Amino acid sequence: MLGSSVVHVIDDDEALRESLAFLLGTAHLRVRTYESATVFLDALYRAEPGCIVTDVRMPGISGVELLRRLKSLKAAFSVIVITGHGDVPLAVEAMKLGAVEFLEKPFEDDALIAAVQSALGRSEYDARRAAEKAETFERIASLSARERQVLEGLVAGNPNKTIAFDLGISPRTVEIYRANVMTKMKATSLSDLVRMTLLGGLLSASPGAED
Repeated sequence: MLGSSVVHVIDDDEALRESLAFLLGTAHLRVRTYESATVFLDALYRAEPGCIVTDVRMPGISGVELLRRLKSLKAAFSVIVITGHGDVPLAVEAMKLGAVEFLEKPFEDDALIAAVQSALGRSEYDARRAAEKAETFERIASLSARERQVLEGLVAGNPNKTIAFDLGISPRTVEIYRANVMTKMKATSLSDLVRMTLLGGLLSASPGAED
């Protein structure tokens, strides 16, 4: 799966950009290079999923400012920052803004490759989780108001008879709604249903449809 991701290298030093691109290429990683954070942000909407390697100190938009903008845009990239000697305070600030790692120059080639591979794994995991959340939101939104009520009862661990009593309907009707819920949610079991609806607090966050 890592082969489908891209390492976005951002640095104003052309020689360093080319060096990093070559090094990462030897590890069979796909690389895109950018001479500034501005150029990367301009291309952000079409940038392939992956991670970012950026110098913390750059003219114009610094690595720290780039992190701030990515955070405000909710851009799902794991970021590794490269720092120079004495840049520890900037590195700490970058970590607070969401950077997953910082490497101080000069760093070992193996250290960079390991950090990038870890960041790519994290990025792909986050992307899968985000896709799963979005899909679950859509499924919950497709439920009618009554189906949503039955779903809430099921997730709370209530048996059909209790749900029926609480809603003022028959247990048989609850069974019908329950079957509809399982079908619309594409759940193979009750535990699967619970896992999906509780993923990230989706049940309380997603609006229900009307009957």
